[in-house]
Amino acid sequence: MDKPISPIHQGVVIFAKNKVKVSAFYRSTLDLLPFEEAASHDVLRGHGLEVVVHAIPRKIASEIKITQPPMVREDTPIKPTFVVASLEAVRAAAQATGGYLKPLEGAWHFRGATVLDGHDPEGNVVQFKQLDA
Repeated sequence: MDKPISPIHQGVVIFAKNKVKVSAFYRSTLDLLPFEEAASHDVLRGHGLEVVVHAIPRKIASEIKITQPPMVREDTPIKPTFVVASLEAVRAAAQATGGYLKPLEGAWHFRGATVLDGHDPEGNVVQFKQLDA
């Protein structure tokens, strides 16, 4: 690894049907480094954040259908939010890894940040915030 891993201050666990694809999305959009990779989970770290992408057990995963493009899972009581250096860099990374970020025209400003929602490759809603200059 060419970047030091910072101390962890916050974390989130994301359950995924396709652990490899979902890990690539979070690794790329949040500029995280792999800390641990196993068949059951990946631990991604950086910038004081830890994201654990946990594989859904095969028996359960076989019942889950992911459409293309994925149906956005907006009926959930939680939405992870991440501060990023550049929304445009997130957009490029999301597109390259099967995710999505809404157009900049749909952004809103809240507490000194430009805010946009998107989703990962399996349709899990994610919010990204770029601090205003």
